[in-house]
Amino acid sequence: MSWKQIIIAGYLGMGLIVGIYQSQWGNDAYKGMAYNLGKGLVWPAVLFPIVGQIVGVVLLLAVIAWLLLKK
Repeated sequence: MSWKQIIIAGYLGMGLIVGIYQSQWGNDAYKGMAYNLGKGLVWPAVLFPIVGQIVGVVLLLAVIAWLLLKK
């Protein structure tokens, strides 16, 4: 296995663990396993809320830049 495959497998494995944890003991346990596995795929934003805010700002700036450059 290459380093890239190991990193991707580790990230997805951590996402699976976070998804299972959230579906059993998290604040959104009542929403079901599929919802929590989806949240598990973005586990850094779930575990570290500031990461979610940073991603949101970057996406917002990307959309604004795209709209400005589109003209």
